[in-house]
Amino acid sequence: MSVQTEQPAKDRGLYLPFLAPVYERLDPLAFLALRVATGLLLVPHGAQKLFGWFGGGGIAGTAGWLESVGYQAPTVLALLIGLVEFVGGLLIAFGLLTRPAAAATAVFMAFAVSFHLGNGFFWTARGYEYPILWGLAAAFFAIKGAGAYSIDKKIGREI
Repeated sequence: MSVQTEQPAKDRGLYLPFLAPVYERLDPLAFLALRVATGLLLVPHGAQKLFGWFGGGGIAGTAGWLESVGYQAPTVLALLIGLVEFVGGLLIAFGLLTRPAAAATAVFMAFAVSFHLGNGFFWTARGYEYPILWGLAAAFFAIKGAGAYSIDKKIGREI
């Protein structure tokens, strides 16, 4: 049984078929840009939780907040969340161990979505808009892998 792969741009029924070579050339670069942005936008949030940078509370502040909203083992949870965002973000950005890092991020973001559901959709009201966006981006890389321009691809191994 063969697995159907993505069709080349020229075979996709494009409205403007002359753009097919442009799309084919830009495809791996778009993949790279989204992966790097996804990873690097997570890093400062992890730095807030782990180190107290960028106005964050560090482990103690994050753990205190988690405890105040009823979570058990708040210090362990604060450390795990910080590591997923900081280390996981760097791994995603560099394209190293991308699938497991992105899967961990997607799971954490599902947790974050559930926490923010009561605030509605919009992030301006601390709703679930932001975590669902990054959770879906992370899920994409957990499923698709790092792409052509990645350390995973360079070493020829991925999980």
